[in-house]
Order: sequence, then C-alpha cells, then structure tokens
Amino acid sequence: MKRLALCALSAMVCQIAFAQDSGKTLVNELVKHWETSKALSLAVAEAMPDDAYSFQGAGAPEMSFGGQMNHIAAANGSYCSAAIGTKNPIGKPADDTKATAIKNLTTAYDYCIDGLKQMTDADLQKTIKRGTKFEAFWGGFTHAAHHRGQAEVYLRLKGVTPPQYKF
Repeated sequence: MKRLALCALSAMVCQIAFAQDSGKTLVNELVKHWETSKALSLAVAEAMPDDAYSFQGAGAPEMSFGGQMNHIAAANGSYCSAAIGTKNPIGKPADDTKATAIKNLTTAYDYCIDGLKQMTDADLQKTIKRGTKFEAFWGGFTHAAHHRGQAEVYLRLKGVTPPQYKF
C-alpha cells in the first residue's frame, strides 16, 4: 500500500511540475534565444575599448559604436514594451560611452526576458498595434542581430576580433 501511495504521489508531483510549464513551449524557446542574444550583445559591447566607442565605421551619417549599442537597447525596449504593455525602460541615452551602453543593454535585455517569462504561448498570439506579441519579440530579436552584426564590423575595423556566437 505504501508503494502504491508513493507511486501515486510521484505521479501527482510530476503532473504538477509539467503543468506549471504547459503552454510555454514557444515562450521558453524565445527566452533561450533572447538570453543568447543578451550574452552576445554584451560580449560585443565589452570587446570594444572604451576610447573607441565614438568610432564611426565610414563616418557620418553612421552611428558610432556606442550609438549602435544604445540603439539596440532602446529598440529592444520599444519592441518589447509593445508586447509587454509597459513603458520602455530605456530613454534617450545621456551619452554613448561604454558604461552607459552596457547599462542600457543589460536593462533592456532583462526587461524583455523578464516580460517574456511572464507570458504563455497563447499570450504571444494576442494582437497588438503592429501584429502579434510574438512578432514584436521576434522583431526586436532580429533588429538586435542586424545592428550587432554592424557593430562586429566596427570591431574588426578597430582590429578587435568579435566574440564567438554560442548557442
């Protein structure tokens, strides 16, 4: 009888554990990719020397390296705020220094990841002004990859080897 009760209890615990995650398959995949994007974006930001943050690849009208990093942060906040429904935590950066850019990237990525973790797969399908919540998160993710790629070219132009992508 004890074994039967133990088996039944084990089955209930497993059901509860799996039920807590049910409906979050896509959310969990997105979180994993956003966390990877955060790690790579911060590694790219860290790789550029402080004194090269004002570097513009081909000059005006291109953004400086620091401008690119702050742009990624502000855009992430904008895309994610559309999906999450709260105010973008990134305002106009005071400057394009390394310290400011890294702070903004960290804040924006944490905001997006934390907001995403609060959602279910069904939430991602809800319509917002410009498509679905999923499209907002995906748009931010791809936008960040685009500008991070530009930033990696800036690193190479300054003789810095970009960090390796790890997934």
